[in-house]
Amino acid sequence: MTTTVLAGSLEAAVVALGSLDLVPDADCVVVPTAAAFTGATEATVRAAETLAPLGARVEGLVVVTRDEAANDYVARRVEEADLVVLLDGAALHARAVWRDSALGAALARSRRLVAVGGVASLVMAVMVDPRGGAPTTGLGLREGLVVATRASGDQLARTRALVGGDVVLAVVGEDGVVIGEDGAWRVAAGSVELTRGASPASL
Repeated sequence: MTTTVLAGSLEAAVVALGSLDLVPDADCVVVPTAAAFTGATEATVRAAETLAPLGARVEGLVVVTRDEAANDYVARRVEEADLVVLLDGAALHARAVWRDSALGAALARSRRLVAVGGVASLVMAVMVDPRGGAPTTGLGLREGLVVATRASGDQLARTRALVGGDVVLAVVGEDGVVIGEDGAWRVAAGSVELTRGASPASL
């Protein structure tokens, strides 16, 4: 089974992961690419502390360039890990680093993937550009909905209009969590607003 956790914050993701029966001493890798401009190493250390209640063995893969994303060891660790956590930050930078790379391909094959904040939008086939709310091309690691983080009412209205009514848009608050299991999505916790165009929707 492939499990995907899309969360507004790492803290919310940890709560959700507590219900997913991780194996004892699970092998967890943290990928802080999106945090490159604010401190990828520091973000990894904070993430390891936040993940500690899960009892997982945490390894940080500090990948911030395309050369690093091409590293075979990094790709193998991501593909083999019990849990892969993609930290929040500059989603467009992460897209540039991961697209058409060995790491990107390994992320697509990950069995249990957690994406936090704006990076949750990036992993979908269509992502929401954080600079103005327009839909753009995501990585396509997962499909079935479009994900956005909280924004102004005007920006979200623009996003809903541009995304249209053919797909569900999930606006995930900081405490919100959406979980996909083999492509079947459900709201697991917190503030998640679902719409198709301007109309309320469900998963």
